[in-house]
Amino acid sequence: QVQLVESGGGLVQAGGSLRLSCATSANIIRANTMGWYRQLPGKQRELVATMSSGGTTNYADSVKGRFTISRDNARTVHLQMNSLKPEDTAVYYCNCKSGLSSYWGQGTQVTVSS
Repeated sequence: QVQLVESGGGLVQAGGSLRLSCATSANIIRANTMGWYRQLPGKQRELVATMSSGGTTNYADSVKGRFTISRDNARTVHLQMNSLKPEDTAVYYCNCKSGLSSYWGQGTQVTVSS
């Protein structure tokens, strides 16, 4: 069982930055695809960024050039969010895709005020 714990969310003004972190329960990051997703109330969860086991990254068009996904060891993935906009306000979830399984963290709230 893979456990994912997000941290780093909070309240920030538009134009500001936040760094989200996702800590895993096992050394799985380099063997699987890790990702960040977000969800607004009443809307479907949407992809923000992913990183494959080989390090290939993929970003939603809405965050390209502003957000960066990275990993700094075998157990932590980050999402650096710069130039934040009010429309980035959402609950952000860490995800791990391992074979046919998909694991989610509990989510962390990001609120960007205008």
